[in-house]
Amino acid sequence: MILLDTCALLWWTLAPHELSPKAAKACGKINEQGAFISSITIWEIGIKLKKGALQMDEDLNGYVNRLRLLRSIEIVPVDENIWIKNLALDWEHRDPADRTIVATAMIKNCPIVTKDQVIRDHYKRTIW
Repeated sequence: MILLDTCALLWWTLAPHELSPKAAKACGKINEQGAFISSITIWEIGIKLKKGALQMDEDLNGYVNRLRLLRSIEIVPVDENIWIKNLALDWEHRDPADRTIVATAMIKNCPIVTKDQVIRDHYKRTIW
């Protein structure tokens, strides 16, 4: 299993040509091997939509409902264990979404598909 960062999720679902060859290969296995998405990713997408930094053909509810229909995707709620891991990270990065995504990947013991160099520099189990 892999965990999709926000950018990877958006590109996998809306613009697959934006994925690197390694990321595309990993995402190509999602139907058989599954993938996690942190619920904070949904929040991040909503913020991007509200700010006009992201355009989609559907609203956030429709997009999330489509994700829920994919049996290979598990949306992981941010619970107290993830918050505790987030706070315990030895990482100066202050972005709560990035910290939560890394904490989730650590708890789920899986690599993160991400282009984000800040995440890749801290969490060595990444695919891009």
